[in-house]
Amino acid sequence: MNRILPNQKYIMKINRSDSPTTSAPGLRRRVILQSALAAATGAGLGAPAVLRAQPSAQAPIRITLPSPGSAGSVWQPVIEKFLSPELTRGLNFQWVTADPGKMQVQLAAGSLDVGVFGTAGLANLVNRGQDIVLFGPALNNHGRWLVRGDSPFHKPSDLIGKRIATQPETSETYLQARIAASLIGIDLKRDVQVIHGPPTANLALFERGDVDAVIVLEPTATRLVAAGAREIARVGDIWRQATGQTDTPFLVGLAAQREWVERNRAVASRLARLFAAANQRLHDEPAIFQKVHTAIGIRDDEKAAIALLPKRLPSAYSTRWDRSVWGVIDRQVEVALKTGLLTQAPKRSLYDGVGLEGA
Repeated sequence: MNRILPNQKYIMKINRSDSPTTSAPGLRRRVILQSALAAATGAGLGAPAVLRAQPSAQAPIRITLPSPGSAGSVWQPVIEKFLSPELTRGLNFQWVTADPGKMQVQLAAGSLDVGVFGTAGLANLVNRGQDIVLFGPALNNHGRWLVRGDSPFHKPSDLIGKRIATQPETSETYLQARIAASLIGIDLKRDVQVIHGPPTANLALFERGDVDAVIVLEPTATRLVAAGAREIARVGDIWRQATGQTDTPFLVGLAAQREWVERNRAVASRLARLFAAANQRLHDEPAIFQKVHTAIGIRDDEKAAIALLPKRLPSAYSTRWDRSVWGVIDRQVEVALKTGLLTQAPKRSLYDGVGLEGA
């Protein structure tokens, strides 16, 4: 069990995580997803090929599986154990486990077919000549601002001039936190002393009291809250309040080389619908998180964290791929340009513009 010492230090074994929401859609969207998936299967859409015009039943899709301890690591067990086999009939997955940095290199190099990318990171790659495109839903923003339980700070503006630890400067976790903070007048580059590092190092700083706060993703945030930390803000809430939008903003989506998507359009759309269905299942039955807690890096003895999962995690999983999501991506690019995170606008759209009811 995690122990909370009198001076509020948090002792816990933390898995590495930097992988990185919408409210649960209604019945109509579930019917659309189920009908679209059934139609795709019934229409005889074969198994995907890798950079081939004619998919082969034996060709694997080399698809990312985020490292244990990250929100995306739940996808494989959910798809394999909690969805109808009909939804994956003919699809041959080769799951490739990697941290976000390695995954992005693999996808850019063509040694991975399908990965996940966020707006800011992808825009920078596109500006450097890469031709990667977003084609389906993955994760909504689930960045959390946390302080220790005895901290005097209660909102992000209280931390101006203080020390915050978070993921590397090029990570989508930090980039999107900076974009959202800029909308409420906080420049994380100038107003706060940010220490960048891997999650384990950041949490060690937090436990020792060397930083005043951390910005982390789920399920790490839930583990800390279960051990006594206090959540003072969510990146998604900051975005919504500043923009007036109702849905939690986009963090990362399914991504592939544009050539792969174009040559395997039907398969790409089928994958988009599959991940939407997997994420929808987590909204409909959040107790699944407790059944697969080890897949997301939570040990059996972390009872308090396991109990919090159904309430805290569903909003991290995106079920939409439509104009509402694409509009958020466009807005994120606009804000990134204003804050200097991007030096120029991407010369092409970052997303395919094909909805879940598409090809």
